[in-house]
Amino acid sequence: MKKLDPRNGALRKENPVATAASLSKDEWSLIFDDLKIWQEETKKTETLLKQEPMFDTLVKENRAPIRGSNCFVPLNQTAVSKEKRNCSKHPLPRDYQEWDKFDVEKECKRIDEKVVTNDPPAIANNQRPQIRTKVDATLISQQEKLLLANREKDKGNEAFKANDYEEAVAYYSRSISIIPTVSAYNNRAQAEINLKHWHNAMSDCQRVLELDSGNVKALLRRANVYNHMGQFQPAAEDLRMVLRKEPQNAAATQLLSETEKRISECRPEQKSKGKKILIQEVDEGDDNRNARPVEPSQPVGGEESSAAPERGDMGNAQKKPHGRGDGGPHSEFNNSHHGHWRSRGGSSDKYKVTQESKVANGTSKRGSTASVKADQSSGGKGNEGGTLSGGNAGETVNLDAPCGALPPALSRLKNEGNLLFKNGQFADALEKYSQAIQGYAESGIDSPEDLCTLYSNRAACYLKDGNSQECIQDCTRALELQPFSLKPLLRRAMAYDSLERYRNAYVDYKTVLQIDISVQAAHDSVNRITRLLIEQDGTEWREKLPNIPLVPLSAQQHRREETPSEDVLQARAEKAAMDAERKAEVRFTVLKKEGNDFVKNGQYQDALGKYTECLKLKPEECAIYTNRALCYLKVERFTEAKHDCDAALKLEPTNKKAFYRRALANKGLKDYLACSSDLQEVLQQDPNVQEAEKELLEVTVLLRQSLANSNASPAKPRKTVPITEVDGDQETTGDPNSENSCRGEDIPTNLQPTDAYEFGQALNAARCSGNTAMCAELLASTTPERLPHFLSTQLDGHTISLIMQAMDSHLLEKNPSLVYQHLNLLHTTDRFSVVLMLLNKDERRHMTQLFEHLAAVESAEFTKNDVQNLANKYI
Repeated sequence: MKKLDPRNGALRKENPVATAASLSKDEWSLIFDDLKIWQEETKKTETLLKQEPMFDTLVKENRAPIRGSNCFVPLNQTAVSKEKRNCSKHPLPRDYQEWDKFDVEKECKRIDEKVVTNDPPAIANNQRPQIRTKVDATLISQQEKLLLANREKDKGNEAFKANDYEEAVAYYSRSISIIPTVSAYNNRAQAEINLKHWHNAMSDCQRVLELDSGNVKALLRRANVYNHMGQFQPAAEDLRMVLRKEPQNAAATQLLSETEKRISECRPEQKSKGKKILIQEVDEGDDNRNARPVEPSQPVGGEESSAAPERGDMGNAQKKPHGRGDGGPHSEFNNSHHGHWRSRGGSSDKYKVTQESKVANGTSKRGSTASVKADQSSGGKGNEGGTLSGGNAGETVNLDAPCGALPPALSRLKNEGNLLFKNGQFADALEKYSQAIQGYAESGIDSPEDLCTLYSNRAACYLKDGNSQECIQDCTRALELQPFSLKPLLRRAMAYDSLERYRNAYVDYKTVLQIDISVQAAHDSVNRITRLLIEQDGTEWREKLPNIPLVPLSAQQHRREETPSEDVLQARAEKAAMDAERKAEVRFTVLKKEGNDFVKNGQYQDALGKYTECLKLKPEECAIYTNRALCYLKVERFTEAKHDCDAALKLEPTNKKAFYRRALANKGLKDYLACSSDLQEVLQQDPNVQEAEKELLEVTVLLRQSLANSNASPAKPRKTVPITEVDGDQETTGDPNSENSCRGEDIPTNLQPTDAYEFGQALNAARCSGNTAMCAELLASTTPERLPHFLSTQLDGHTISLIMQAMDSHLLEKNPSLVYQHLNLLHTTDRFSVVLMLLNKDERRHMTQLFEHLAAVESAEFTKNDVQNLANKYI
C-alpha cells in the first residue's frame, strides 16, 4: 500500500502535540521568538489604528440614513431617553378600595405630559433622505480607501437588489469618488439605465471603455442606451463587437436581431421627417422695406435637421482632403449653435443676409460677412431672376438654376443650401437640404442621383457641425441610392475616423482608393489608421477588419483616366517597393521572434517552419541559417543541418556558430574527421569555447576507434559444420568443410514462411548457397512489420550483408517502397546495434551502395531527405 499510495490515510500515524519538551532548545527558542515578534507587531498596529481614528470618523460623518425611512434620529441622540427608560416608580394600590379612588385618566395625562416634556422631538423628513454622493478620503491610506470604496459599492449592490436604483446610484457615486473602478462605473451605468437616465448611463459606459476598451458589459449597456436613444446603427456596432468577443452571448444576439429589425423599419420613416417652408411675398416700399422674416421649419421630433452642398468645400473641418474627392483646403469653422437664421429681404426672390444674421464664427468662409445683397436696380417685384451675390463682391449665384431632374422649388432650396454652406452657415444650409429632401419625398419624382446628392450634402453639414453619427446615416442612405459614390464614402470615412471607429474608416478609405487612387487624403488616412490598428490589435489586425467591398471597373474613376507618365509610374513603383520592403521587414521580425520563442520552449519542429518562412523573405540572413541548423540538430536531421551551416559560411566565412553546428552535424553523420576539423577552426577563432574543447576530445576518441576498425583484417566467414555421433573405433570419412554439407538443394526451403523457424530455414538455405534472388523472394513475401521478429534470434553480420545485397540486386528495381519499409523497421531488431558495430569494410560498402541507389529513386512515399535520415541509423 505504501508503494501504491504513499499518502493513503491508513498509513498515517497520530503524532502527539508538539510541546517544549518534544522540541530541542534551539527549535523551541526560534518558535517562541517568532510568536513574540508577531504579538508585538499586532499590538503596535492596533495601537496605531486607535491613535488615528480618522477612518472611523470618516465613516460616521458619511453614514447614510436607513433605506426607506422618512424619519430618523440624529446620531448623538438615542431612540429612547433615560428618563423614559427609568421612569419614577409609583406605589401600586393595595386593595380594591384604593383601586376605586385611582383616577386612570389623570394618571395617563400626567405620564403623557412628562414624556412630551422630556423627550426631544424627532426630526421629520417628508422627503426622501439625501445621501451625499462624494466622500472626502484625502486623509486616509490607500488600503483604507480600497476598503471603504468596496464597502460603498456593496451597499450599492444591496440597494440595487432591493430595486432602489436612486440609492444604488448614490452609493456607486460614493465608491467612485473614493477610487474609480470599472465595476463601480459599470454598476452605476446599469442603475442609470433602470432609471432611464440615458445620458448619465452613456457617460459611465464611456468611462469604462476608456479604462478597459474591450469591456463586454460596457459595450452591451452602451448598445442598450443607444437603442433607447434611437441610435440603432452604433448600437448594432457595439453588439457585433460583443459577439466577436463572446459568440455565445445570448443577450447580445437577441438585442442585435431586434436592433437590426428596428434599423430596417426606421429607414423608410426617416424620409418623411420635416415640415414645409412657407415664403410669403410682400410689397416693397421705395426706401424703407419691411420684409417678413423667412423662418426655416422646425425639425420634427426634436431632431436636428442639417445638410451639405454638393460643391467641393464639403469635408471634415479637422481632416481636409485635397484630392479629387473634395475641394481644396479651407478655413475651419466652429459652429457652436443651431439657432434659426432669419433673413431680411424685399420679396420672395430677394434675400438680404446682413451682419445682424450672425454666423456661428462671425465670418464667412472667405473672410467677408455672409451678406447677400438684393438687386436694387430692378425696383421691386419685377426681379424674377433670383440672383444673389456670394462671398466675393463680383460673384453672383443664380438660385433658380436647374439642378438635374429636381423641380424648380427643390432646385432653389438646394442652391440656397449650397450658398449658405459656402458662406459657412452650416446649420441653415442643413435646414435647406432637409426641406429639399422632404419635398423630394412628397413630389413623387424618381431621380436617385439628385436624392443621393442631397443626402451627401446634408452629411457634409453634419460633419462640419460635429454630428458624425447623423453624417454616417446620411452617407449610408446616399450609398444605397448610388453605390460606390466617391463623396459619401469619403465623408463617411471621416465621420468614422472622428468617432475612432478605425476599422470602418479603414474599409471606406480603401474603397475610396479603389474608386479613385489619386485621393491623397485617403492615402494619408490609410497609413495613419494602419499604424493605429497595429498598435490596437497587433499583427492580426487585418483579420478583425470588416470585408472590403470590391469596386466594379465601371465605378473606378482612375481606370478611365489617361495612362500616367513614366515619372509617376516610377514613383509609384518605388513607393510600392518601399512598402513591400517595410512589410517584409515587419513580417520577418515577427517570424524570427516566433521562431526564437519556439526554440526556447523546445518546439523545434514549429521553429523550423518559422525560420523557413524567414528565409523566403530574406534568403541572405546568416543568423536564420544557423538557427535553423540548431533545430535540425535537435530533431536529428544532420544532413539538413550541415547544408544550412554551409550556406551560413558562404555568407559569413568566419561564423563560429556555423562551424560548431556543422561539427555537430558531421558527428551525427559519423564523419569524425570533418567534425574534428570544424571544432579546431572554432577553437582557433576563440580558444575559450569549452563546449568545443569537450566535443573535440570526444570526437578524437571516436576517430581513433573508427580508424582502428577500418585497418583491422576482415573476419573469415563462418561455415556450418555438421556434427554426427560415431563409435570410438570408427573414423569419419566425410569432410566437414565439404560444400555438399551446405548446399541449398539439401535443405528444404519454404519461401512463404509463417513463423520464425520457417523463415530461418529459408534464410539459411539462401545464405549457404549465396542465392540473393532467393533471399529477395523471401523478403518480398515477408511483411516489413514481421521481419524484425523473424530475425531476432539469428541476426548476424552475414545475414545483414545478404539482406542488403538481395535488396540492392533484385528487390530495389521491382519494389523500392518495400525496400524503404524493410529498412525503416530492420534497425529495430534486437541486438541490431551490436551487430552493426561488427560489420567489416565490405559489408559496410554494400550497405552504403544500397542507400545511394535508394536515394536516387524517385518515389511518392519517401524523399531523398528521408533516405538520408534513415541512412544515418545504419552507416
